Amino acid sequence: MITERSNITSEPVFYIFAFSESENQRLIILVTVLLIYLIILSGNLLIISLISLEPRLHTPMYFFLCNLSTLDIVFSSTTLPKLMYICLTGDHVVSYASCLAQMYLSIAFGDLECFLLTSMAIDRYVAVCFPLHYSLIMSKKVCGLLVFPAWFMSMVNSSILTSLTCNLSYFGLVEVKNFFCELKSLMNITISDTTSLKISITVAVMYVALIPSCMILASYVCIIRTVLKIKSLAGRWKTFSSCSSHITIVIAFYGCGMTLYMSQSHEQELILSLMFYTLVPMLNPLVYSLRNKDITWAIRRRMNKKISCSL
Repeated sequence: MITERSNITSEPVFYIFAFSESENQRLIILVTVLLIYLIILSGNLLIISLISLEPRLHTPMYFFLCNLSTLDIVFSSTTLPKLMYICLTGDHVVSYASCLAQMYLSIAFGDLECFLLTSMAIDRYVAVCFPLHYSLIMSKKVCGLLVFPAWFMSMVNSSILTSLTCNLSYFGLVEVKNFFCELKSLMNITISDTTSLKISITVAVMYVALIPSCMILASYVCIIRTVLKIKSLAGRWKTFSSCSSHITIVIAFYGCGMTLYMSQSHEQELILSLMFYTLVPMLNPLVYSLRNKDITWAIRRRMNKKISCSL
């Protein structure tokens, strides 16, 4: 542990000390995170490839899913490779610029996931409540208007929070008690006043998390009302099952996120943070591969085609 502090400087040096210095523990973490990261990469790349290659999957639902899979890859790549590097080399040093870049990307991609999940909820709402007009309402233009502004708003919000973080002062040698440069962790170790940053975070949470979550909830209230009007039990289940994969991802994302920011102890926060950046990106391909008939059909079709070609 670092015991000496240098004078306050505009270019502090950050040290990631999320876990102990035990070599055995670092090895276990390295192997575990590597396996999870490979699952995230392979699973999401598989979904992106299938959606790109299969014309049957060129629909609004899979357009959003393709964006979500791309997001999950870059979202996990902002933190997990650096964590594996630390576990492999024991080098905990992170430069000031790298720390801010990591924080900027993690905020931006986290915000974007909120917006994408909201877009997917709107898509499911239109598909269930207005099935005859689905293709007309969810045109390519509408899908683009739901996705591309989301990327822009996420980058803007992250830029604002990162610029405010740049004004914070630290001692020259700073211990970040997390496995990456997370905003909450940096706020806990600064010696500057964080009032303006806390206000900005509160405002950001309102339009990035609260409003999208309310829109998702409202969409599913309408979906449930429509499903209940279906007379046959089989029809109800078939209609609602088309939303089950999305519901699973939403519960995992918002559940982990809310529990993380409500946590009080450092150990609990560290575990939840690690789950948030590994479980959610890994869950997406698993859920959509196992529970989605179109994806499983596309996988079988590609496998059969490969076998036929080899024979």
